[in-house]
Amino acid sequence: MAATRVITTAASSASQTTSCLFTKRPFLLPTQKVCGFNGLCFNKRALVVKSKRPFSCNAIYNPQVQTTQEGQSETLDYRVFFQDGSGKKVSPWQDIPLHLGDGVFHFIVEIPKESSAKMEVATDEAFTPIKQDTKKGKLRYYPYNINWDYGLLPQTWEDPTQANSEVEGAFGDNDPVDVVEIGESQRKIGEVLKVKPLAALAMIDEGELDWKIVAISLDDPKAHLVNDVDDVEKHFPGTLTAIRDWFRDYKIPDGKPANRFGLGNKPANKDYALKIIHETNESWAKLVKRSVSPGDLSLF
Repeated sequence: MAATRVITTAASSASQTTSCLFTKRPFLLPTQKVCGFNGLCFNKRALVVKSKRPFSCNAIYNPQVQTTQEGQSETLDYRVFFQDGSGKKVSPWQDIPLHLGDGVFHFIVEIPKESSAKMEVATDEAFTPIKQDTKKGKLRYYPYNINWDYGLLPQTWEDPTQANSEVEGAFGDNDPVDVVEIGESQRKIGEVLKVKPLAALAMIDEGELDWKIVAISLDDPKAHLVNDVDDVEKHFPGTLTAIRDWFRDYKIPDGKPANRFGLGNKPANKDYALKIIHETNESWAKLVKRSVSPGDLSLF
């Protein structure tokens, strides 16, 4: 019988104005003052209706989220679904808000630290549950445990049609942005945390750009000590190098070449990380509005 675990995330008032999600109803845009060449002005309000799931940037569902596990872990059928407070399935990628305000973001755990099963949001399945990745019909595992909690930033997307001129012209990997959370606690699959970004690593995986945002959960005992990349070196010495080396080398035991890193093989600072988050959130917004083709990606 599937187990259910309730996880609560607090959506602040700031998130209600900066995050986006789908709504099944038409919605009104805010009233705007429109003036003509003759100097006369009037108030205009538009009713927006787009397809079956119009795009809105001003409403957030009840922030209480629960996860429901279906199937047995470490099997092909295993899925972790997300539900809102009413029990309705939601997408962790599309529906959980990214922004919490004041440089704080939601982070969804896919792979707990000190584990090796390669779990990920299934971006091509309805409601994008978390599942174990496969290759040639077999479950995938890292060759050794990952030493940090690992997951994604919701409502972000690395656009595979856009080349990044700052990182060797590499194109996005068609996935949400990855997060490496360096706090001391081992989290659970599907747990939703509030994190603040500290640095960014520009990993190039088989020619694709795969950003790694280094962050820390706000409830970690050292969270108040670290606010930028230099603080990480001071209070978590060696961690940034360890993260880079881990992601550089993890494919080597399988006979594949090492991954590479752009930006001089060094971690970028917090401001750069925030720029990446902003750009990939904008790319996601274009995706869900279908300004770019979603291909096989599930948008609900």
